[in-house]
Amino acid sequence: MTTFDERERAFETKFAQDEALRFRANARRNHFLGLWAANRLGLLGPEAESYAKALVTTEVDNPGCDSVLEKVSTDFKSKGMTGSTDEIRHLMEEFTRKAVAEIQAGR
Repeated sequence: MTTFDERERAFETKFAQDEALRFRANARRNHFLGLWAANRLGLLGPEAESYAKALVTTEVDNPGCDSVLEKVSTDFKSKGMTGSTDEIRHLMEEFTRKAVAEIQAGR
């Protein structure tokens, strides 16, 4: 195997690891956001956990954070709540940082 082949394999491995981290972090972020939104919607216990899991699957079914943002916004509007999309986006960024930190710390 040549040095070029070894470098190529290393880049591919790094890319796969980064994608796995991104997927796990997004899933965890969506779970955090789901628990936060469930609390605002008045959902408790198993209902809150179910809502959080639904947000995780929302992005799996429709890739991209916009699908999660739209679901939370729609759910807030259906309950007559006002929640700005900017606030939700900001929380998503915070939860992403928290999720990455937890994953990198092995939690």
